[in-house]
Amino acid sequence: MAAANIPRTSPIKLVGPWLVYAAFRCVEAILWLLPLEAVWYLGRAIGTVGYYLSGKYRRLALNNLRIAFGREHDEAWRRQTARRHFASLFANVLCGFKLPMMTQAAVEKRVTVEGMEHTHAAMNKQRPILYLVCHLSCWEILTQVPSLFVYDRKPATVYQPLRNPFLNALILRRRRKLGYKLFDRQDGFTGPMKHMKEGGCLGVLVDQHAGDSGLWCPFFDRLSSTTPIAAMMAQRSHGVLMPLAIYDDGPGLWRMVCSAPIDTEEVKQSAEGLTTWMNRSVEAMIRRQPENWFWVHNRWKTPKPKFLLQGYKRGVGYPADYDQTLLQPFEMLVRSPNWLGDACMALPSVRAMKAGRPDLKLTIFGPEKLRDLWQAQPEVDLYIGKDNKESLFAVARKIKATGIHFDAAVLLTNSTRSTVELWLAGIPRLVGYQGSLRSKLLHQIIKEPKTSGPPLHHTQRYLHIARSIGAGVSNSETESQEPRTKNRSHRIGICAGAEYGQAKRWPLESFAAVIKQVASAHPDIEWIFFGALGEAAMGEHLSTMVGAVHHTNLVGKTKLAELIILLKTCRLLLTNDTGTMHLACAEGVPTVSIFGSTEPILTGPLGDQHTVIRHHVPCSPCFKRACPLGHYECMTKITPDQVAKAVLLMLENPTAG
Repeated sequence: MAAANIPRTSPIKLVGPWLVYAAFRCVEAILWLLPLEAVWYLGRAIGTVGYYLSGKYRRLALNNLRIAFGREHDEAWRRQTARRHFASLFANVLCGFKLPMMTQAAVEKRVTVEGMEHTHAAMNKQRPILYLVCHLSCWEILTQVPSLFVYDRKPATVYQPLRNPFLNALILRRRRKLGYKLFDRQDGFTGPMKHMKEGGCLGVLVDQHAGDSGLWCPFFDRLSSTTPIAAMMAQRSHGVLMPLAIYDDGPGLWRMVCSAPIDTEEVKQSAEGLTTWMNRSVEAMIRRQPENWFWVHNRWKTPKPKFLLQGYKRGVGYPADYDQTLLQPFEMLVRSPNWLGDACMALPSVRAMKAGRPDLKLTIFGPEKLRDLWQAQPEVDLYIGKDNKESLFAVARKIKATGIHFDAAVLLTNSTRSTVELWLAGIPRLVGYQGSLRSKLLHQIIKEPKTSGPPLHHTQRYLHIARSIGAGVSNSETESQEPRTKNRSHRIGICAGAEYGQAKRWPLESFAAVIKQVASAHPDIEWIFFGALGEAAMGEHLSTMVGAVHHTNLVGKTKLAELIILLKTCRLLLTNDTGTMHLACAEGVPTVSIFGSTEPILTGPLGDQHTVIRHHVPCSPCFKRACPLGHYECMTKITPDQVAKAVLLMLENPTAG
């Protein structure tokens, strides 16, 4: 072994790699004693056992087969294919160890060649050839028999160095001995490009997940990150892209198949178009013998942290004739906040997430009481509701019962319980703020947003989550806050209650005073009272207090879906800090909001069409349900005249908040 091939490092650090290398050479020595057919059968036996013992990789293979063939074949077929894959994989790996110890002529006798007329045609045109190589069957065959597909050209390949320096040096030495020119992937592509322009043949593996640098395009109708490097190299060298595959052809026998190529000089396509064509070619190669592909590789990996795709350099690409309705969805579940107001403040974030990738199917999970809100949103594909009495395991079973294989879940809650529910449901990527005690259950923790001024509004904190997973949020912050300027109805909504507690409620007699004062200037206005079921008595009391003023008392009489519809008919809403206030904001209805124990910087309505009225006292905001001091000065010091003036101003100009 050439010493120059071993990087200089501490001798102690080389002990482990050397022992692995020594074990590998011992295995080779044993295989050298066995006929190739015996090695093949031995590998199949080991692979069959490995299928049952390797739970992690068995599940990965089955999940990949579900993605690729779930629409065409049932689970029994997929399990059988997975078992056959493990047997084929181990047989071909062991044979790959055996082949370098055989003569080149002996290896060539084991290989049947098919479709080489495509290679001859390209060579007759004096075109550089870039072979698209996959992890199919015994792909190591390609390094042993260059004479079968490169002929009089100079063979070369791009390789990824092994971490073990001893094994890496051994493989490099053996491949160079067969005439290969080897280009380290870490050195860039200047060398391979020069080789191509000089008329050489180059082999590149193109069926792996390409990470953040790839183009996201369909592969078995599921978006996957695909390397565009092969397409760009062929395009710039005016070369030919040639799919080349190896298949099992019997015990210790293989078939090398060259498929129809694409000549970048004759077919003028962009690198994006060539890459999508390449994915189709790889898919066709796999379909010929599905059990031979490397199903234990995570080809459809969910990137981290940004699994929404708006921020990726190369973006998403499709074949020109591709029917996008065939695209398999990226299934994402979002855990809704529990309170109506918080859920409304989360709407811009959810809308940004939905726009984050074209294949996203969005499921919202949250309290049953919020079903109407979420089902009214066009971005939501499915809502799963839960009751407060349901156990952790019952909730997990409910999520599993949908039959959806969720790729990721985003938690807009901070509780440990909500995280455990989704963890028990087996969702592979759980994302959210660190929260209380749940950090060990989250697979991806969103760092708290940095701010040098006041704390961020809840809407902005939710948007920060969307931004952190790859959504574009520049337009989403104001999208849901646009006022309904065409809404010039003669209705004003009143929400005088607050489920949270008395500290958030402006005195009822003050609401009545404002209604009478505004009604005297605008007698044609109809006042609509909104509130929760438990506030029905309050609604009756307010109705009595306003007397003959034209009004309709709907406190405790509307479901959430009806409330949404009715709010849209209002010219504005006069309200305490309530969920109804946030719902109005989400629907573009201007508001006049009265704050006392809570902080509008954190939870107030956003936008110029909203007016916030507060009387600041030293103890506010206290966030208490009831005033600890008993006199509610933060509320009682706000006068009806102040509020009436604000309402009258908003009636004249809805954006004068």
